[in-house]
Amino acid sequence: MQAGQYSSIIWFAVLIGVFYFLLIRPQQQRTREHQRLISELQVGDRVVTIGGIHGTVRSIFDDTVSLQVTEDVQMTFSKNAMARRAGGE
Repeated sequence: MQAGQYSSIIWFAVLIGVFYFLLIRPQQQRTREHQRLISELQVGDRVVTIGGIHGTVRSIFDDTVSLQVTEDVQMTFSKNAMARRAGGE
């Protein structure tokens, strides 16, 4: 191989490294954090859904969560719809 070919290979490797650290790795971390949130949900937790609805967890089933939104309103959501705990917890 000539020196120019090595240079191209090095630039390609650098590009792949930058792509990994700027795009792939942060997405993997967000996915891990979301899975942890879902697995640690407990009755009484205050949460926010991906649609921005705030509520308190009243019951947890296999794939769904029942949230009390107001005193008289309970709604059922997919567990995957939970975005975060309310109040920055």
